[in-house]
Amino acid sequence: MMNDSIVKIFNGGKVIYQNKEINIEKLEWNKNPNKGVYLKHIVKGEDTAGKFSCHIVKIESGCEIGQHIHDSNWELHEVIDGEGKCFLEDKEIIYSIGTLSVIPQGIQHKVKAVNGDLYLFAKFIPALV
Repeated sequence: MMNDSIVKIFNGGKVIYQNKEINIEKLEWNKNPNKGVYLKHIVKGEDTAGKFSCHIVKIESGCEIGQHIHDSNWELHEVIDGEGKCFLEDKEIIYSIGTLSVIPQGIQHKVKAVNGDLYLFAKFIPALV
C-alpha cells in the first residue's frame, strides 16, 4: 500500500496540539462514498474552532473523486505520492509528487488516480470535518 515515501513518513508521524498528541498511524482510514477513495482525518475542525482541517486522501488506481463543489470551503491539494489528474471546471491539472493545487470555494472539480494509487494531503478552509 505504501512505499518509503512521504505517505509512509506522514502515517508514522504525530499531530501535536498544546494539550494533546495524536499518532497518525492510529487514525482510521474512512471510506468515502466514491469507490476506492479513503480519507484519514488528521486535523479536525473540532480541534481548530472550525477554522481549517487537514486530511490524507488515498485514491486507488483507476478510481476518482467525482465531480463535486465545496460551496463554503477553499481547498488545497498537495500531491504526496502517485500520479493523477484534477479537473478544475474546464482546466486539466496533471498531479505528480510536489504539485499543489488551489481550489476556490464554489468551483466544480474532480480528481482521478492514474498509474497507481494517488495520495493527497488536502486542507480545507474553513474546516470540512
